[in-house]
Formats: sequence, C-alpha cells, structure tokens
Amino acid sequence: MATQKLTEYEIKRLENIRRNDEMLAALQLHAKASLLSNASKRQRDGSAKSYKVSPAKKPKKTETPIVIRRSLRTRGMPPDSNCLDADSNENSDKTTLNRASISREKPSPCVLGPLKMRDAYDGTGSDRAFIDTLLSFERKLKSGVGVREKFDCFKVKEEGNDRVLSGPIKRKVKSDNSNCGIKIEKREIEGLVDLESMSLEPENIARIIPGRIMTVRFLPRSDVNIVAAGNKLGNVAFWNVDSKGENGDGIFLYRPHTGPISGILFQQSCLSKAIEIVRMPIFTSCYDGYLRLMDAEKEVFNVVHSCDDAIFCLSQHLNDVKSLYFGEGRGGLSVWDDRTGSVSSQWTLHEDRINTIDFNPQNPNIMATSSSDATVCLWDLRKVDAGKPKSLKIVNHERAVHSAYFSPSGSSLASTSFDDTIGILSGVNFEDTYRVQHYNQTGRWISSFRYGLGQLDKAIWGWDDSFVYVGNMKRGVDIISPAQRRVIKTLQSPHMTAIPCRFHAHPCRVGMLAGATGGGQVYIWTSS
Repeated sequence: MATQKLTEYEIKRLENIRRNDEMLAALQLHAKASLLSNASKRQRDGSAKSYKVSPAKKPKKTETPIVIRRSLRTRGMPPDSNCLDADSNENSDKTTLNRASISREKPSPCVLGPLKMRDAYDGTGSDRAFIDTLLSFERKLKSGVGVREKFDCFKVKEEGNDRVLSGPIKRKVKSDNSNCGIKIEKREIEGLVDLESMSLEPENIARIIPGRIMTVRFLPRSDVNIVAAGNKLGNVAFWNVDSKGENGDGIFLYRPHTGPISGILFQQSCLSKAIEIVRMPIFTSCYDGYLRLMDAEKEVFNVVHSCDDAIFCLSQHLNDVKSLYFGEGRGGLSVWDDRTGSVSSQWTLHEDRINTIDFNPQNPNIMATSSSDATVCLWDLRKVDAGKPKSLKIVNHERAVHSAYFSPSGSSLASTSFDDTIGILSGVNFEDTYRVQHYNQTGRWISSFRYGLGQLDKAIWGWDDSFVYVGNMKRGVDIISPAQRRVIKTLQSPHMTAIPCRFHAHPCRVGMLAGATGGGQVYIWTSS
C-alpha cells in the first residue's frame, strides 16, 4: 500500500510538536514533574499514618445538668402561693387580698343551674341596697283584693310636678269574632303628654352598662324610678334614678348570661285566693338559649328554661301571668308554663326569627308577631293549629321587620322595618294600612330602631294612642302622629351625645321616656 503524501498543514504541525519537545527537554520539566509527583505521594502516605494516631485523652469536666423550666399550669398543677414574696410588711395585706381573689373564681353564667347574685355581680361596691329595694316592694294583701279586671286607661293625678297614673278605670271589652276575628272597638283618646314641656336634664343621664344596649325597661311602679337595661355581652344593669348620691351612683351591674340580652320582663303580680306576699319576679332572656328568673328573696338567678336555639324576644300574656311567650330559633314560638315548669306549646309561625311578640289589650287572644322574614302576622291564640298555624292577617314589608306593637287602646298596630318605613294598621279589623317614611338604617354599631305607641313594650299600658316615638340618626327622638301620618316634632338636647336606638316609656309616669344608646348610656326625658 503506497504511503499517502502529507499535506502542508500536517507537515507544519509535526514540526511544531518536535520544536516544543526540544524546548521542554532543555528546561528539564519532565524530570521536575516526576520528582514533584513522588514527593506528594510520600506526604499522602505519612498523613494517613499520623491520622491513625489518636490524641491524648483529656479528663472529662463535671457539668451541671440543663434544667428545662415548665410552669405549674403546663404540668397540670395548681398554683403555689408559697412562692409569693410576702416578707415585706407593707405589702403583706395586698398579697393576702390577691391570694383570696385568685382562689375564689366566679361561676360561669353558662352553668345550667342557680347563679348567686353575688357571683353574677360585676358592679362596684355592694348590691345590698338594690336587693333591699326589691324586697321592699313585697306587701301583704287581704283575701279577695287581687281580682283581675280588664282596664281601659288610667286616671292621672298630680303629685308635685309629676303626673302619676293611679287607679284604673274599668271598662267592658267589646270583642266580635266575626269575619277575621279581630274586630276591635275604636275610641278617640285625648293626648296625655305635653310635648313642648318634655326636656332632658343632666342628672337624668348615665352610662349604666358597658357596650351596646339591646333592651331597656322601666320598673312598673309609681313610687320609684328604676331603669333596667341589657347589653350585647350578657350584662343586666339596674339604675335607681332617684338615688341622688345615696348608696353610690345607684347603678347595679350583673352578668347572668353569656350573650346578647333579648328581653327583660317584670312580672306584674302573683296573686292567689289566700293572703300572700306579692313579689315582682324579673325574667331575662338571652341569645345563649337561657331563660332566667331573678329572685331577690333567694338572691339567685335561676334557670327556668334552656334550649339549643337562641331566644330572640320575650313577652307575657295579659291575662295569664303564669305563662311566658318567647321566640326561639328560626321562626319558632314557645309558651313556658310556670305551673309545670316546662314548655306547654310550640309553634313555627315564621320562616325566619321572631323579633317581637305583643298582645292586644282589648282582646288578649289576638297576638302580633314581627319577623326577619319581612312580615307582621296577627294570630288568634284560640285557633292556632300546632300542625299548620294559620294567621288572621299578614302585612308584608320589603325588608326585615324588627318590631310590631299594639297601641294602648288596642285599636292600632305599629311596625318598623329596615325598608325605611313605619307601618300603621288601624280599623275595626285592621284593614286600614299606610306607611310613614322614616330612615331606619342604623349601621352595624347601633342597635336597630324599635319604638312603641306611648310605650315600647308589651303588657305595659300608659300614655295614649297619640304618638309614636322613634330615634333618628341625628341624636334625637322623632315623634310621629298616626293621625297626621308624619313626624310632628323631634326631641333634641345638647346633652344628647349619642344616637338613641331603644326606647321605653314609664308605665306609671306620664312624660317620662327612656332612650338607650349603643354605648351603654341611658337618657331620660321628663315632662314638667
């Protein structure tokens, strides 16, 4: 095979390789590289041998063990009071007081059972004066005096500068069950209140409870002015307006519940055929599902009823002081009987929660309910079927209805709704219906407006059918005339620093109106 001829490039490459080899040979780089490689190999062998030589062992030092601190709480042990420093004489009394306060914990209001008033008391000072005041209302009656009769309105007499509602005037109730069964006698009643004389004095203003007030009520007595209020936190406060510096500020704060207070009810009387002591039980209802009885004689808050659903309103039948009506859950209404200590009747009357329950003073068998399902319903208790209750009349609003109350004469019904209207029903069968425009949007921090004709609650009759009282967003009280179908006056005062959202008129004193706010204040307007 013939040898291939090298190209010019290959010849030049071979010549460069030869020249480089001669240059490296002249510098003796190959010999020096061999010596360096042998030296590094010896170092590796020596380091391996020295690595196997173990260093001299040093004696171990005795070290204190590390202690992990854990609190008595995490170890499930009770607190140790011996660790408190009580060596100082000047602090020994304070230390003893702190130990006593720590050791005695108050029972929780959610306990299903009696709650002592002293354990539920959250106010300053002592509540002994308030308990004594409630006990002083008890009096003995002779046999036969406590016969209940139906009343029309109250006589008004002058006591100093106050107009006190005294002895009732008897009347015959005319009730016709024809047609829809609501026929009510219509009567004209002159106004008892001089609106121009109503004023707000600084001494009639007080912050009696923390947080937003959900309900406010006057104690139904003419010899004392006591206001009760319940807030969103489960507190119930009582303010003796007439204390005037006696026994502190006259404010007594309790916490018998754990949620918003939905109702405060003063039971009017407990009469029997024999001689008996008349007491005034105080019932409170709450969103926590508890119905409690405040017993001043035993000084306890007793649980008379408990349920899994929230209780949104509380009322009492005019002719049956032994029964309590309350709305619970989603549209349910229950009747609790004091004689049996249990619920005697239960109905589902609305599609959503019931906000108020009220009874007609002329015909107490007629009941009105307002609901968040945007309706007001009238019912005849004698014809309510447990399976499918059928209402006598339904009044529709565009949004939730938060109250519906009969007038003191029973001839009218007023409802308030979030649709910015106040509905008025009147007529023999409540067939006349009209709306009065009123801004009812209170926002999230203020309780929704509720009002009443002359009063803001069921079973408390005073005043007349002339006016409807409702709060406004300008820190005032609007007075609406159902006859004129408009706001005729607004009560305003420089002392009013908050928006009133809950109202109640004193059932025994004409012109005394209490307004409550979202900040726990109570303002009492009076008429001279």
